[in-house]
Amino acid sequence: MGAPGSRPNHRPNHQPSGQSEDRGRQLSRRQYVRFAFYRVDPLWRRLEAAEQSQQKQELADVIRTFNRQMLLRPYSLMGTRSDAELLLWQIAENPLPFRELATAIASTRMGGYLNMVYSYFSQTKRSIYEIRSNSDDTHEERLVIDPSEAKYLFVYPFIKTRDWYQLSLHARQGIMDEHIEVGRKYPSVRLNTTYSFGLDDYEFIVAFETDEPSDFLDLVQELRETESSRYTLQDTPLFTSINMRLEEALDALGGPPITQTVLSDEIHEAWTEVCPLDEFAPGETKVVFLEGKMVGLFNVEGTIYAINNRCTHARGPLTDGAVNAHECSVVCPWHYGKFDLRTGAALDGVVRKPVETYQVEIRDGVIYVGTPVAEKIEG
Repeated sequence: MGAPGSRPNHRPNHQPSGQSEDRGRQLSRRQYVRFAFYRVDPLWRRLEAAEQSQQKQELADVIRTFNRQMLLRPYSLMGTRSDAELLLWQIAENPLPFRELATAIASTRMGGYLNMVYSYFSQTKRSIYEIRSNSDDTHEERLVIDPSEAKYLFVYPFIKTRDWYQLSLHARQGIMDEHIEVGRKYPSVRLNTTYSFGLDDYEFIVAFETDEPSDFLDLVQELRETESSRYTLQDTPLFTSINMRLEEALDALGGPPITQTVLSDEIHEAWTEVCPLDEFAPGETKVVFLEGKMVGLFNVEGTIYAINNRCTHARGPLTDGAVNAHECSVVCPWHYGKFDLRTGAALDGVVRKPVETYQVEIRDGVIYVGTPVAEKIEG
């Protein structure tokens, strides 16, 4: 799908000189995306139970060390595919962490039993098509992948026919208008489109998030009847993936469980290391990833605050915004939306919803960020 149409400029008239140029540079930044699908060698399932447990824990610990470099979401495909069993959805500001993670996984004991059966590499990009919408979606958010907590993720590579590209942009926009209108009928299905031109064998990688697989089935069936379907060359293989915490996804592969049992009224605290305190000076910002969320840290006159780094309006990166130390606030660099760094409250501008706040602790001179995460308990 394409990007939404133009929206009013909500910035106040007193925008500082040069700020629009800075914003233009910020909006040109894209994210790199990788979908790595694994299948376990059957020999692994014949190992002793204690060895399986140790290998899964080692692998989980190694993957978690990359929280400072990328956003990573694990999914299970056990029971939905025969050729893939585990998906690691990876999102980073540059592609180097993908190589480092792949090498680190291969260097573990369990890595010797993991076969990477599919790997898709892509990048975010603004669509050339216009989506006329009254929602808060904007052109800029197409540059940002911010996974939701949806239970299911449907991923597939996509190629258009060469005849599609011979049509005029006006003609393609008209065809896409019908395609977009069908998509609006299924608000429970959220689309993430990334681009692979010249980077991989495909042209697009699409990832649909939803809690209702039946809605996705109906959406795809209805899209088959649109004019744009005539110009589809390939849209398989298609992967139905189930959102899980890392230990849960590894436990789904077999062997004794390493996931800690949590009662429905218990809270599980997740923490990640940031950096030594003396490496984070007042006025600086940093980004880390915690439980699949991008967290922005701000050192304001010696006090460190942590909030969700994605603006609730269009998911702009708040650590790139202007910080007001006196009122302890930050303004989104994409649009004029101001947040309180202490509480996450929306203070001014286009924003209405607050951002999440996170705990910060200093342990032996090292900064840690964490948040109580309520475990999902299946009924």
